[in-house]
Amino acid sequence: MTGGRDLDALLSDMKPEILDGIFVFCTLAPSASIPATVNAMLTFREREGTTLVVRHEEAERAELRHEFPSRLITLTVHSALDAVGFLAAVTSRLAEAGISVNAVSAFYHDHLFVPADRADEAMAILQEMAKTRSA
Repeated sequence: MTGGRDLDALLSDMKPEILDGIFVFCTLAPSASIPATVNAMLTFREREGTTLVVRHEEAERAELRHEFPSRLITLTVHSALDAVGFLAAVTSRLAEAGISVNAVSAFYHDHLFVPADRADEAMAILQEMAKTRSA
């Protein structure tokens, strides 16, 4: 099944959902192994190190240094990987409200890590965007 590309349809159908829990970003040295006790939501290898996004309690248990306590909002519409402007529209609107976003595109959906203390506000903005588009 191919994801959608029509910007108006993506925005009106995005149906944001927020996952339970607080997520944090951690980094490991390039040569370090990921601890077996850590079940990362996201792993990304860069030259400087490996980034892990894990639940806060997992980072604490594994004694991983971490930053950016965030909530995870999933835009449940199936967007194509080559859809143009979807994340730009969403992140621009959140930026207007002063809400930082770490966006991740996966095969089916786009995911937004937003500051934990601004998650409810981010959800309200996203829901309003969708409602305005579908009206």
